[in-house]
Amino acid sequence: MVEDTLTRQRDLREAEPLWAQTPRIKLLSRKAVPMRHFDVVIIGAGISGALMADALSDGKRSVLVVDRRRAVHGSTMASTAMIQHEIDVPLHKLSGMIGAAKANRVWRRSASSVAALAERVEERGISCSMKRKKTLYLSGDEFDADALAKEYDARKKAGLDAQLLDRDEVAAQFGLDREAGIVSDASASGNPAQMAAGFLRESFKRGAELVEGIEITDLRETSDGVVLATSEGSLIEAGHAIFCTGYEFLEALASQNHDVVSTWALASAPGLTLPDWLSDHLVWEGSDPYLYFRSTRDQRLIVGGEDEDDGEAFADPKKLKTKTTTITKKIEALLGMKIGAHDAAWAAAFGTTKDGLPLIGRVPEMKHTFAVMGFGGNGITFSKIAAEIVSAEIAGQPDPDAKLFAFSR
Repeated sequence: MVEDTLTRQRDLREAEPLWAQTPRIKLLSRKAVPMRHFDVVIIGAGISGALMADALSDGKRSVLVVDRRRAVHGSTMASTAMIQHEIDVPLHKLSGMIGAAKANRVWRRSASSVAALAERVEERGISCSMKRKKTLYLSGDEFDADALAKEYDARKKAGLDAQLLDRDEVAAQFGLDREAGIVSDASASGNPAQMAAGFLRESFKRGAELVEGIEITDLRETSDGVVLATSEGSLIEAGHAIFCTGYEFLEALASQNHDVVSTWALASAPGLTLPDWLSDHLVWEGSDPYLYFRSTRDQRLIVGGEDEDDGEAFADPKKLKTKTTTITKKIEALLGMKIGAHDAAWAAAFGTTKDGLPLIGRVPEMKHTFAVMGFGGNGITFSKIAAEIVSAEIAGQPDPDAKLFAFSR
């Protein structure tokens, strides 16, 4: 058996995110496991678990989703839902870390997964304010105009859409004062809570079941599956177990390639007079810490940043206040406007890796247990890739990109 507590428990977020008050996020669930054996047990009912359930629920497999809290109310609730194809490590930097061929495949896969997610939302008829958007990546104190020129060249060589802008072009098109910018056309935004709830509901239509308030406390692999122990003292047998527990990562997987950091975000009141271009763009910058922001359909600004390499800092209420003030000053200076009092402010922990790529696949030395973690600033995008990779592996048709994200890479 795996020793001690199976997952590292965290509160995941502090204060109340904007999405907590939105409609259509409540789900019908059970309070007890309905039977002893399932083909697949998914641990975690956030966006990762929801997309995994959607990918695996085919009307033939028995699929159980379990969460120790209310479904959708973990780290997914803290997402700003900037569904970017751009990952935290720029392409030209990632190429130097893992080689250009692999880095290009990662970035192309990220772009195609955003498109696939948008198509899936439309196909399933999920109402979650999903909208395809462009991304504006601005130069900053870490990546200046020369670095953005290198990034542009790398993206073009990889076959990715990109447009490089100089200072005058950034000012003319966006009214912003930055040395340079890259505009790309492969991202999206939405309501993450409604999206996760919607995909879970769709999986229920094909036989998946949800149990809330149950924690998986231990596991043992057998020759043909997994036995999971629950907090209520029962055992569940499964052909496969998939840990989609976000930043409450498996203790057995704690490694030098995974860290937990803190981030902060706020949402303005609705009805702001915002630049017209902002309705079609996500924005982030090449700074450390970097600022990222977008608008919503009701003319709010959602802004985040001020990340710290401390997985506990988000829980400090004093930091929530000071970080919110800093973020407000930065966005107001950049846009040249006042955003007024915010409607919501929150902080959260999230997992990162040294190369900016998630950890997806079989748990080392285990045959029937999978985990997905280390999503950085691309939680929703990487969750889609994780669902594609793990579902293909379980179906016996390994994904050609699986090794790029494997724990053993």
